[in-house]
Amino acid sequence: MKNADIRALSVEELKNQIKTEQTSGQSLRFAHAISPLENPIRLKHSRKNVARLKTELTRRENEQANQTAK
Repeated sequence: MKNADIRALSVEELKNQIKTEQTSGQSLRFAHAISPLENPIRLKHSRKNVARLKTELTRRENEQANQTAK
């Protein structure tokens, strides 16, 4: 998922996407523990996507807090 796509999501969609990515990442880790994945780089991409989503969510929450503080 690209940053432009992430910025287009609403807060609720971000939260749902984070949950989905975490679940898929967890299933990838379990599958990799049982037998090696064909493409283990998918684990790395999954972690990075979760980090990108969480960063955008935090940025929006901070923005909202700054606006209400003024």
